[in-house]
Amino acid sequence: MASSHSFILNDEAATVAFGEAMGRALREFPNGFVIYLQGDLGAGKTTLTRGVLGAFGHQGAVKSPTYTLVEEYELCGRRFYHFDLYRLHDPEELEYMGIRDYFQQDNCCLVEWSARGEGILPKADLEIELAPWAEARCVRIIGHSNHGQALVTQLAQHLMPLPEGVVPCDCAIQ
Repeated sequence: MASSHSFILNDEAATVAFGEAMGRALREFPNGFVIYLQGDLGAGKTTLTRGVLGAFGHQGAVKSPTYTLVEEYELCGRRFYHFDLYRLHDPEELEYMGIRDYFQQDNCCLVEWSARGEGILPKADLEIELAPWAEARCVRIIGHSNHGQALVTQLAQHLMPLPEGVVPCDCAIQ
């Protein structure tokens, strides 16, 4: 059974702080991860990714690779690939770009709009759902694999004490 936790993120700073906590949790695992970032346009997927990469020492902008499909980062001896499949028309297009080469055991892959690569992409270890919630946003993290469930547990520890603007909740994302 998948384990999950939900939180309210009050603003952009809280979304970055949540991503940084997630990055600190990821640092404790030597192997890579496949993370699906779910949510509508403007939900905070790239902002959360900026926090994850920041925990590994990345400074500066993190842009959504909407046109390039993927951005690569090498940080702390690890490879991160940030995918945005929003403009993908057919999952088969991923085969032409050599998608399987990116999903190696030690790489961390963060994938926005993963449904557009269904049938080609590997299953997610961790899924992060973001949705509007009043004047804030709700985030739900779901561990799908044993690896992902262990990350959910680590993330809960790295969020203590909770960063300013992050509040645990029972919000349901539709």
